[in-house]
Amino acid sequence: MKVRNQTTNKVNVITLGCSKNIVDSEVLMGQLQANDFDVTHEAEQSDANIVIINTCGFIDNAKQESIDTILRYADEKEAGRLDKLYVTGCLSQRYKDELEVEIPQVDAYFGTLELPQMLKVLNADYKHELIGERLITTPRHYAYFKIAEGCNRPCSFCAIPLMRGKHVDRPIEDLVKEAKRLAGMGTKELILIAQDLTYYGLQAYGERKLADLLRNLSDVNGIDWIRLQYAYPSQFPLDALDVMAERDNICKYLDMPLQHGSDNMLKTMRRGITKRRTMELVDTIRQRVPGIALRTTLIAGHPGETELDFREMYDFVEQTRFERLGIFTYSHEENTHSHTLVDDVPAELKQERADAIMELQQGISMELNEARVGQTYKVLFDRKESGHFVGRTEFDSPEVDNEVLVPVEKDTFVRLGDFANVKITSATDFDLYGHLD
Repeated sequence: MKVRNQTTNKVNVITLGCSKNIVDSEVLMGQLQANDFDVTHEAEQSDANIVIINTCGFIDNAKQESIDTILRYADEKEAGRLDKLYVTGCLSQRYKDELEVEIPQVDAYFGTLELPQMLKVLNADYKHELIGERLITTPRHYAYFKIAEGCNRPCSFCAIPLMRGKHVDRPIEDLVKEAKRLAGMGTKELILIAQDLTYYGLQAYGERKLADLLRNLSDVNGIDWIRLQYAYPSQFPLDALDVMAERDNICKYLDMPLQHGSDNMLKTMRRGITKRRTMELVDTIRQRVPGIALRTTLIAGHPGETELDFREMYDFVEQTRFERLGIFTYSHEENTHSHTLVDDVPAELKQERADAIMELQQGISMELNEARVGQTYKVLFDRKESGHFVGRTEFDSPEVDNEVLVPVEKDTFVRLGDFANVKITSATDFDLYGHLD
């Protein structure tokens, strides 16, 4: 066996899953750096002697990716190329006992809320004064901004409360302090995330406080865009819409996962809202924030979903014409209420239904994009790729939404991380093309 001869602890952190995991990894890395560790994030060619994998346990595909990643680094450790291997995050929270038996090469498994314990095992101190500080792994000009942890919703299909616990708010003053720190580091866009943004305030203050939080964050100098992701439709705090409409630096964008468009399935999924109330809410949002881009996600093939239920969802999408939409096939998750039901929609049919919804959305997106041709938009540029500067409008979140592409030409100069006005000259299903205006 190859024996390492290394005295400096260098840690490579691997992040899998959602943007909430990204924030958790960034907090971990900030703590490690403050303890004089040399830290890298997802380094391909790393000489790290310690690897920490932050896992996802949300649905089958994500769980398999997490397991494959753990096994890969377990092999590295077996070959003597690693001293220590640690696993944290949602998969570890949910399946710790099984993982300890199946993959014993891992030195320790930690749950989602066990950062202090992990640091102790690494002979590092948990520094309370660093709360809100982290090492940003995204491009410097935008940062995911977690305002709460956990979830109190009873959705039948979802295992997140099992992995993340009950909803816990972060205080407004702590969030404002973190926003100011990020702005001082060059962050221009805050992407607000939580399992449920619209629940914000109930745990800490006894009432919904999303509107107050938005006002306070909007006042932070240097923050040009504030974007809302993961809003829950039931009991939506309408006063937040007024703040969105009045504040120029709050993006006209809302990510609100609706999961289905059939009353039968919404009831089975325990969503606490009907199709009619959902459509009324969508209309209200569009009236109170003119020009807003609504993003949603849906689930195809939940237990009990009939052809009629699917047709209702299809018609709902066709009628509502969401600016952005994604769809998942149902994953039968242990210890959820839906797991007590028969997973009776065949995998092939789930995929067929999902594909049909996306084909419909492709046409809707094409029509909406074509309507933007000839218009000029403020664009934040993220990267340079394949002969284009690639950016986003306020209607688009990184990784998941449309992009704006401007050809790299000798008289075109764009600095990444900056804004520029772009006149749209052509459109495809999910992208816009243009030139600097």
